[in-house]
Amino acid sequence: MDTDFTCCYCYQANSIFVDPTGGCQQRYVEDCQVCCRPNVLHITWDDEAETYTVDSQPES
Repeated sequence: MDTDFTCCYCYQANSIFVDPTGGCQQRYVEDCQVCCRPNVLHITWDDEAETYTVDSQPES
């Protein structure tokens, strides 16, 4: 399923594919497509909206 996240460094939108077989809650690192810095993504399935919500944090 395609969704977006905002880079926590440069604040640019990034498109990603979330694999539904990964479960309702996922966590992984994705490099920003603009600034190339690593974002830790916390992905959660929202039953009401029937979509994933994605929060990004800097990788420490």
